[in-house]
Amino acid sequence: MHHDPAGRRLPIKLDSTSNGEYEPVPLTAAARAARTAAHASVDEAVRKLGVPRRRYMVSLLGAAATLSAFDRAFAATGTRGGRYALPSEARFELAAAQSKLAGDEFIFDVQLHHVDPKGAWRKGPWANALRGMPKASCGKPDYVECLSSAELVKDVFLDSDTSMGVLSHVPGGPDTNPLDFEAAGATRNAVNLLDGTERLLLHGRAMPTLPGEIDGMDAQIAKYPLVAFKTYTQFGPPNGPAGFFLDDERYGLPFIERARKLKVRNICVHKGLPFGPRGYEFSSARDIGVVAKRYPEMNFLVYHSGFDPRVTEGPYNPQATVGVDALIASVEQNGMRKNVYAELGSTWRFVMREPDQAAHLLGKLLKAFGDDNVLWGTDSLWYGSPQDQIQAFRALEISREFQEKFGYPALTDERKRKILGLNAARAYELKPETMRAKLARDKVQKAKIEYQNHPNPSFLTYGPRTRREFFLFRMQSDDSV
Repeated sequence: MHHDPAGRRLPIKLDSTSNGEYEPVPLTAAARAARTAAHASVDEAVRKLGVPRRRYMVSLLGAAATLSAFDRAFAATGTRGGRYALPSEARFELAAAQSKLAGDEFIFDVQLHHVDPKGAWRKGPWANALRGMPKASCGKPDYVECLSSAELVKDVFLDSDTSMGVLSHVPGGPDTNPLDFEAAGATRNAVNLLDGTERLLLHGRAMPTLPGEIDGMDAQIAKYPLVAFKTYTQFGPPNGPAGFFLDDERYGLPFIERARKLKVRNICVHKGLPFGPRGYEFSSARDIGVVAKRYPEMNFLVYHSGFDPRVTEGPYNPQATVGVDALIASVEQNGMRKNVYAELGSTWRFVMREPDQAAHLLGKLLKAFGDDNVLWGTDSLWYGSPQDQIQAFRALEISREFQEKFGYPALTDERKRKILGLNAARAYELKPETMRAKLARDKVQKAKIEYQNHPNPSFLTYGPRTRREFFLFRMQSDDSV
């Protein structure tokens, strides 16, 4: 199947897609203008170079033209803190585009997802819930195969520069949620497809507000090698508690204690991206500093960094009770940050459409946590291939004005390398160069070399894009536990 033969889709996806955990937020007028400008920039370059539009789009030139147009459009609206900085000739000359958008970083994506087409969920209320998602129209006889581990491998490892990833979880019970990867079938499929190379690592899952979940952690680690346990503090069953904090004695502390007993050092916790009014308070990261101080031997990987899409990112506010600032305040108040990591899944994807917000968010996190404790994650495959997120991150700069005014560090190549993979490698106790050598010989790398002769990226996003799609998605999810 040849994707977008006319080349009408932009390689850098600027849209309202969410990962299904928060309501899609419409694009601003500035972002819509940037997208229009990008199409015009591509049209001009294609005419000048005399190449087919699709061929241009799948090359680095297409990404360069798109990001350059975004930069000009945002600058015209008064953006001053963040920019996508590329050479003026980058949309015409490959070497110029490569100078900013290509790279050899060890990219370790700590938040990946897929759906298990053979899971028990297909017998329950979720059976047709994903049919309305964009990716479900990929043309396969079984639409759920459009969201399978095979699609994850293509989008992440063939159509992007990602080296490794962690297969993570979403909220819900073990048998009724199509996005829960605890099912042995989904895990085995992923491992077998990757030829046992450890290109994908695995989280365990625990929703302490559900009966038996904490005891179930023992069975998971007995069955699979786990690198962390993942939880959602704002998750609760319909007739039970709306959520919990990690420092509460009924749910949070027993969960941490069990992970500690099982010698799993990494606790991954969803913070921010509020699901809705119910449980909203538990999306706050106010508990992170408390448990980090209580358990200095544990690592707390804060997924989404506490980001709330309803809060516009600006200078740090130490009085904030929600959003990224609440996470920073929590670690500052408790004097613990060495064992707290801020993760960027969905967060970066959201703010990359607002460069000033992106500059504030990354500047604050680097200032608060240092170069070593910000982690790369993309929440793919809900946003399709993460290559556009990688390329936009490579091109982003924090302005000197913002650096001087707010004390933000510059986004140097060294800092970007740490964020893109080296920090997560340390947290997960991996040796990047050892893994590079191993991955260079695996089946996925061989397939990628062959695939690059005829690349066929879709440039599609797969998650809900509208309020209607989101509420259908959430309604089915809420009914499934």
